Amino acid sequence: MQPDLSELPLVGGHPALDLVNTLERGVPLGGEPPYDYLTDTSALLRWTVRVGLISDAEATRVGRAWRADTATAQAGLAAVRDIREELHPALLATIPPERGNANSPGRAESIAAGAALVELHGRWSAATARAALVLDKGEPPKVRLAYGTVPAMLIPDRMAEATVDVLLTADLTRVRRCPVDEGGCGWLFLDQSRNGSRRWCRMADCGSTAKARRLTERRRADRRKGPAAGSGGQSPQRGQS
Repeated sequence: MQPDLSELPLVGGHPALDLVNTLERGVPLGGEPPYDYLTDTSALLRWTVRVGLISDAEATRVGRAWRADTATAQAGLAAVRDIREELHPALLATIPPERGNANSPGRAESIAAGAALVELHGRWSAATARAALVLDKGEPPKVRLAYGTVPAMLIPDRMAEATVDVLLTADLTRVRRCPVDEGGCGWLFLDQSRNGSRRWCRMADCGSTAKARRLTERRRADRRKGPAAGSGGQSPQRGQS
């Protein structure tokens, strides 16, 4: 049984990477399709509040707008899912094998990443067109671009903003993939450790599981070797004196 969205670990280090991780990225059991934690518009609304993308007050406005227009609500969910699947190949293209990507990105992957960036730019441009310049009074006062002025499109627009933010401001050499070939889940995260040595999305989950599996495999290998393992590899032969 899959955990509830409220229990989904936030390991990405940025809302945009946590969005990528709302879909299973490892090897699904039994050939099942990857599980999508963003099951419906209600789940999306709860998740965006949880990661700090919108406030409770904004969630109330979005929920009201979506209840009044269910078609727009479904379009918003579809847009966020599309952003997720466009960001994923763009980030994978930045990860070499030593940082968790089992295969070094080739020409096809680079083309896919380029196409994804074009789509993301289009979504960000549309979100910017709906944004507004806002004066924040302070010391000193600042003018900022406020995304999400249209309640029905607030979440897709904020997600487009977050996606561009991570692509332009994050240190992409710190993007890691929990290593699937070693039993990891395939989730993406920003390695914020001091020496850049983080390998797993969470050591308590994938890291411990992988270590336990390797230990089990070693023990099985030792049992297959049998008593001969402790006698220099020489097994007694019958009929010899």
